[in-house]
Amino acid sequence: MAKARQNAFMKPVKPSRELAAITGDAPLPRTEVVRKIWNHIKKNNLQNPKNTREIIADDKLRPVFGKDRVTMFEMNKHLSKHLS
Repeated sequence: MAKARQNAFMKPVKPSRELAAITGDAPLPRTEVVRKIWNHIKKNNLQNPKNTREIIADDKLRPVFGKDRVTMFEMNKHLSKHLS
């Protein structure tokens, strides 16, 4: 069962137009999408310094998250809506 789950995470998924603004429009494994989002967050200093679990959306992340702030735990729920 673990192998099937691992393959599901490695299956390339197509990002939405909003998400592609950060990840590019080529299909990527879900793990790579998350990695690119975290690279964007860190590069643009989007973690709340007082609560590092909170991500402050910039103009590229706001359409993906649908709001100005999300926790790192909510992030994957919002990303799932933008992957097919």
